[in-house]
Amino acid sequence: MAWPEAARSFVGTLLRDFPRPLGPDDAPPWSPALGRLGSLSQAEAPAELAELARTFLGSRNAPPLLAASLIHAAIHDILQMDLNEFKKQNVEGEEAGDHETEPLLDGGPLQRCFFNKLWDVCCKWQKQPPPPPKPLHRYLQISIHATRNTRRKMEDRHVSLPEFNQLFGLTDDVDRAYFAVFDGHGGIDAANYAAAHLHVNVAHHKDILKNPVEALRESFQKTDEMFLAKARREKLRNGSTGVAALIVGSKLHIAWLGDSQVMLVQQGKAITLMEPHKPEREDERQRIETLGGCLIYMDCWRVNGTLAVSRAIGDPLQKPYISGCADSATFELTGAEDYVLLACDGFFDTIQPFEVVDHVLEHLMQNKGDGLKIAERLVAAAKESGSTDNITVLVVFLREPKDIMSDCLRDPRSCSADDSAGNPLLNFFTSEKNH
Repeated sequence: MAWPEAARSFVGTLLRDFPRPLGPDDAPPWSPALGRLGSLSQAEAPAELAELARTFLGSRNAPPLLAASLIHAAIHDILQMDLNEFKKQNVEGEEAGDHETEPLLDGGPLQRCFFNKLWDVCCKWQKQPPPPPKPLHRYLQISIHATRNTRRKMEDRHVSLPEFNQLFGLTDDVDRAYFAVFDGHGGIDAANYAAAHLHVNVAHHKDILKNPVEALRESFQKTDEMFLAKARREKLRNGSTGVAALIVGSKLHIAWLGDSQVMLVQQGKAITLMEPHKPEREDERQRIETLGGCLIYMDCWRVNGTLAVSRAIGDPLQKPYISGCADSATFELTGAEDYVLLACDGFFDTIQPFEVVDHVLEHLMQNKGDGLKIAERLVAAAKESGSTDNITVLVVFLREPKDIMSDCLRDPRSCSADDSAGNPLLNFFTSEKNH
């Protein structure tokens, strides 16, 4: 279906199901589990509202580019308002932190207002659809699978945004796509927060156009600082590791906190792009001990006898030993790359990078080059190898899976692990490490 017809069809269906704006006593159409907005700062509002809308529109099978464009338009409209009209009086247990001067907003009325802005945009677009968004020039096929596994709760979150430009109104000719995996510990709040806010902070960073890797790296720290303010308000104590990949034109930018990881496969070879933040890493041990902390071995090395990672978003009781300062790296994409894989430690603790290549190739051969369910296959392999943790795997194919399979079959020697995979800092990419 062509763009104008697809846009009219979707907004027409939505307006049929919601024929009028919400009244002051009407509940927003997203489920209570998603409507988690209580008190929030004005700086938090755009990301939290966009996340509600992304989930809502996704549940209605909105075309992703259309959903991103709708959300961008609705967020733009609500930010033209004076949000102080939603100002909420502080109540016990929800007082602003010592460093937070912004008034808190009442998420209930704000959600209703935002839905009505979204409704208004749909009314306009039913009559006159917007111009079609620019598609990505780069080939991307995405496979995602996540499982709670044997854990009591699912504390992983992931984000896939090939429509990054449309969500943030970037209209230049540069391709951008964003992917991330977050692994919460002690609760889901930090992972939820990072999944909603990190990409927004990246897009709004002053250097997003001229220095994307710096925007990505610094946005981890900003997200950490924002979540710590929320944690002070709401007495939260949990945290989350995170890894994010931002593809901009012909470059792959990555940044990470903790032991979630990203790897690249190039011409059938697994390539290490990063070194996870674990307490036993020598530079991490020195940093922690210099700050007055210690490492204690309790089934594994733990910071102050608690966490098995040394950097994360959140964990307010363990700051500054648990750092919110990310490491980052940039890799030039030449067109020979097969795919990028992001996953939490529940995957990488049991599956080595070179094994990923074997599993992917075997899956492609068994499924005639169809890579759509490859993440499901990889998650199953981690479980079979003994993982009991939450597992999330996100695979981004940069070439047609059928071509990857054909190349490996033509030259089986090319499909082997890279000899230098154990070297965390390879000479073909630039890295910025921050202690």
